[in-house]
Formats: sequence, structure tokens, C-alpha cells
Amino acid sequence: MAEQAQSISAAGFEQKKTASTLNRIIRFSLVRAFMLFLAVIISVFLTIMIANMGGFVDNIMRGEIRENLALQLLSDQNYQKLPPAARQEFLAREVAQEEERMGLNKPFAVRSVTFLRNALTLNLGRAINMTSDRGSKLVSEIILDRLPPTLLLMGTSNLILFFAAIAVALMLSRRYGTLVDKAVVALSPTSSAPPWFYGIFMIVLFAAFLKWLPFGGMISSPPPETPLAYMLDVLKHMTLPVLSLILSAIFISIYNWRTFFLIYSSEDYVEMARAKGLTDRAIERKYILRPTLPAIVTNFSLLLITIWTGAIITETVFQWPGIGRTTFQAIGLFDTPVIVGITIISAYLLAITVYLLEFVYAVVDPRVKIG
Repeated sequence: MAEQAQSISAAGFEQKKTASTLNRIIRFSLVRAFMLFLAVIISVFLTIMIANMGGFVDNIMRGEIRENLALQLLSDQNYQKLPPAARQEFLAREVAQEEERMGLNKPFAVRSVTFLRNALTLNLGRAINMTSDRGSKLVSEIILDRLPPTLLLMGTSNLILFFAAIAVALMLSRRYGTLVDKAVVALSPTSSAPPWFYGIFMIVLFAAFLKWLPFGGMISSPPPETPLAYMLDVLKHMTLPVLSLILSAIFISIYNWRTFFLIYSSEDYVEMARAKGLTDRAIERKYILRPTLPAIVTNFSLLLITIWTGAIITETVFQWPGIGRTTFQAIGLFDTPVIVGITIISAYLLAITVYLLEFVYAVVDPRVKIG
């Protein structure tokens, strides 16, 4: 009877422990989701304020509307025959209709709240000046048209950079103090230059001087007819932008990961594993890579977001028709819906990634407890 009562008590304790753990996880998940959503709201609202310059862009757009309509009416003979007062009244009426069509007749504060609500519900609306390749002014269509080129360019360059940096850093952590290790450390300051700087240099060298590669764009005009020739032509056009993105970050990435791996390589349990006669690859897999897995997962997850957002100046320099160049064009055209649309998707992707990483950490690192 005593043993049965003890087993029942132990079962009840385990149930209470499981329920308590589940409650902690649910509470943590809800609080974390709320905080991340609040961060998304703040970031999108700040983007709206910056994109509109606090409402100053409205004045610029009103001036452009009046100027464009005035130029159009100069060639209208019927308009020129009207008395000056009638012409001013007609122009003011046309300007008011155009401002109403673009929503400029509402106060900036009201429009900002509307922008924020539509953005959070992914109702991206219509662009002001930009169009998609098929002539649509829907922001979603513009983004979808520009997304594949950015995924191709940024995905290729960032994935090569990520895995190459880790592989070389692991190799250098085994060869600390060698000539190659010192060379990487010496070259790491070269990553202070942005990728577009290397891009301009390589355009001058390989496109203008040697004439080996094209200056920019994604495909030749007219495009190749066969699929294989089309693919090779795209690879030829993306060679310079990919090299510039990799070259601008490869040495500092290798240096960072190499320093990270060296810290874990000096731990006592690694020395014990070497004393037991384990191979270098077994030590790296079990005793170096495993403790650094949370950092590797974090960097890889944030890299996936970078793949989507693109490189604004680099894509513009190479005239690559991606999200980055679209963002640059939208800023120049004061096209707030496009800027907000790109920002809100990036913010949601970042928030979801950070939220999921909290649970991934608990899976890859037994030291982490949810809640």
C-alpha cells in the first residue's frame, strides 16, 4: 500500500511538473509574440514617418501635381482661351481632384494611421509612381516581380559566403599562427569597404578594360533563345555582383568564425578529447561545432532574411532588377507604399525568425530552457 501511494504521489508530481512547464511555455510564447509584434508596429510606423519626412513629402507631391497639370494645360487650346480667373479656377479644381485621388486631401496623421493599419494586415495597396513589369501598380505585384532576381543574387552570394567562411575558419582554427592564418587576419580590414566599392572597381577592370564580363543587368538584349544559353547568360551577368558581395565580407567573416572556434578549441574538454586520441574531425563535430551551433543557426537564419531584402546600392550599381534596386527607386520617387510594403515584409520575417529561434535554441542547446 505504501509503495502504491508513493507511485501515485510521484505520478501526481510529474503531472503537476508537466502542467507547470506547459504553462510557462505558453506564457513565454504569448509574451514574446506580443513584444515582437509591438516592435514590428514601431518599426513600420517609423518607416512611414521617415519615408514621408514627417509629412514634408506631401508638400513635394502637391507641388509636382500642380506643375505637371500646368504643363499639360499649356498645350490645351480651349484652356488658353479661358479668362485668367477661369483658368486658375479650372487648374485648382483639377489639382484638388488629383490630390483626392492620391489621398493627399486627408491630414498626414490620418493617412499615417491608415498606412500602418494596411501594412500590418499586409494590404500593401497601390504604388504612386512605380509599376511592375506587367504594368500593374499593385505593390504586391511589384515586389513579386523583383523578388526572384534578388533571391538568385543574394542567395548565391550569401550561401557561398556563409559555408565557405565556416569551412575556412575551421581549417584555420587547426592551423593557428600559420602564414595563411596571418594573411586572413591581415586582410580582414579590407571588409570595411562596402560591396558596391568592389563592384565599381571590378566593372572598370573586367567590363571596361578587359571586356570579359558585362557592365550590368541580368540578361543580354535580345535574350538567348535556348534555356541553357539563357542560364549561362544569367550566370555571366551575376558573376561580378556575386564576387563583389563575397569579396567585401569574406575575410572578416572568416576572421570572426575563426576567433569563435579558437575560443571553444581551448576548452578543457577539447584537450581531454585530444588526449583520448580522437581525430580532428571528430573533435570539431562533437566538441566545437556542437557548442557553437546556436550561433551558427542564428547567423544562418538572419542570412535568409538578408537574402530577401537585397543589397540596395550594389543592385543599383549593377542595374540588377531586384528588391534592393526597387527600394532605391522608390526612395527617389517618394513612393511610400512601395517602401512600406518592402519594410513590413522584412519586419515580419525578422520577427518570425527571432520568435522561432527561441525554440530552436532549446532544441540544439540543452542548456537553454524555454520560459
